[in-house]
Amino acid sequence: MFFGQFGLIKLNMEKRVLVLNMDHSPVAVVTVQKAFVLIFLEKASCLTYYESLTIRTVSMSYSYPAVVRLNEYKNIPFRGVLLNRVNLFRRDKGECQYCGSKKNLTIDHVIPKSKGGKTNWTNLITACNRCNVTKGDKTPEQSGMMLRSKPFKPSLAYFLAEYAERQAEEWLPFLTVKAY
Repeated sequence: MFFGQFGLIKLNMEKRVLVLNMDHSPVAVVTVQKAFVLIFLEKASCLTYYESLTIRTVSMSYSYPAVVRLNEYKNIPFRGVLLNRVNLFRRDKGECQYCGSKKNLTIDHVIPKSKGGKTNWTNLITACNRCNVTKGDKTPEQSGMMLRSKPFKPSLAYFLAEYAERQAEEWLPFLTVKAY
């Protein structure tokens, strides 16, 4: 934001920029300001732009970057997706994995802890309170309840592709989605 002739003006810079490593693996999502710094310092190259957006200065107009690739490979230690309530609900699209309801959601162990079930990506699902109580301390097979989809461990690319489908279609060709 800055003060212009007509008062406070908000710059249109809310779109994010996908940063890829030299091998095209996703590294981060940054602001357009950070992307411009990477490009200006020749640490990154722009691979694609947002078609309808430009950034204008007094004397120049720049294309708005959508995806940039680092010019040197950076060894970034693998930091898988954090297993937490928010990410679990995002993976399951905010729906009960038994009936599809979007109300009164909880977390359910597919194989109950009392039967040796672990607290991990492949054993946790989103379930509505009604289905969770109905299933109780049984496996889905024992309770006669079918899962709508098999639980999996999502990758960073999975969540980035989900975001891209809603906010940044320009990213999609650069994201190969794998459910590890």
